[in-house]
This record gives sequence, structure tokens and C-alpha cells, in this order.
Amino acid sequence: SFYKSGDGYLAREKGGVSAQRIASDPAFQRTRENNAEFGTAGKAGKLVRNAIQVLLQQAKDKRCVGRLTRSLLAVIKTDETHIRGERQVQDGNMELLNGFEFNQNGKLGSTLFTPFINSLDRSAGELSLNLSAYQANIRIVAPGGTTHYRIHYGGAELDFVEKVFTFGMEQGAILPYDSASQAAQTLTVALTADSVLPVIGVLGVEFFQEVNGEMYPLKNGTYNALAVTLVDQV
Repeated sequence: SFYKSGDGYLAREKGGVSAQRIASDPAFQRTRENNAEFGTAGKAGKLVRNAIQVLLQQAKDKRCVGRLTRSLLAVIKTDETHIRGERQVQDGNMELLNGFEFNQNGKLGSTLFTPFINSLDRSAGELSLNLSAYQANIRIVAPGGTTHYRIHYGGAELDFVEKVFTFGMEQGAILPYDSASQAAQTLTVALTADSVLPVIGVLGVEFFQEVNGEMYPLKNGTYNALAVTLVDQV
């Protein structure tokens, strides 16, 4: 290719290492291992995103994909069973995903301040979230313009080997964002009984603005929150 310099147009020779050399040269063994595990993390991230897509489509930032891949790569590196280059998400410490925020513009940790407890009954295939009583204007930090909100809870069994998942969710009612006292509630998700697959639970808060009796997502969901609040491995 050519580029312009103070001396006119000069030719630039293509540099870098060829893909063929990286794939075969012993000097690039570490590079091949890193590339393989990065690819594994990318595929695992796609599975997670597909599993919770119903909730994720309204609560993610532009860098969510990259951030999730990096978090899953960190999980992969904790796998003490396989050799480098072959380590897997399901054999690592997936608890590292707990607390992962899908939307940096509206973090659950900076939005919802009501105490809650996650629980998973594997034998029954039931994932539950117990939310304490609260007043929305005190326990939920909402963006300007909010008139209503909704809390939802989802769960997914993730098979990273076969690249399949099972997903369930329960949404609370759309409620006014005011000082009214809300009773404690339980959101329950049905999953597969006696499953041995990794399970994640995600909790989210969605904001709305009421206009002439119609509910509209506030600012197209820019500040909706969604985060991993439970990770369970057998």
C-alpha cells in the first residue's frame, strides 16, 4: 500500500505474523492457547446473552458483549481440570459472574436498595427471589421522568457443552413510582427438576413514563438495570 510523507508517496510493505505461522510455529503456542480460550469465552457469552435475551434487550450497554466475554475468560482461567487452551467455563469458578452488571448506565447495585434473597431448589427445579417490603421512592433510585417501574426476575440453566439453555422468568406488576408501601413479594422461576447444569439468576428494574394513559419505556431503556444475582454450580 502507499502513504503520503514529506518526501511524497512511499510504499509500505505489509507486516505482521502470518496466520499460518501462528497456527503452527511452536513459538506461538501461548498465542494459540490464549486465542482458543478467548474463543471459548466468546461462545459462552453468546449463550448467556441468548438465554436472557428477553430481559437483556431492554437493559444493556454498548460494551456489554466485551465486558461479559472478559468476565467469562476470568472464569475459564480458574479451571484447574484442563490444560491451557482447553479450559472451560463450566469447570471454572462461575461465582465470579455474580454481581455482573449488564448495563453500566443503570447498575442494579446503584438502583435497587431493597433487601432480597435468591434461593434455588434443584430437586424441584425452582428458582426464587424474595423481596422485602419497600417504598419505591426510598428504595429505588429512578432516573428523572420516571412515573412507573417494574421488577423482574429470570433464571437460566446453561449447557456450555451442547450450547443450549433453559430460561424462565416472572415479572412483577408495573407500579407507580411513589411513596406507597409495597408488600414483600416472591418471584418464582420454573426450571428443570434435578438439573446438574450451571444456573444463573438475573434481577432487573425497568422504568416507564406514563403519557396519556400509555406506558412508554423511559429513554428507550437507557437506565434500566439488570445484573446477575445468583450463580449455582453442582
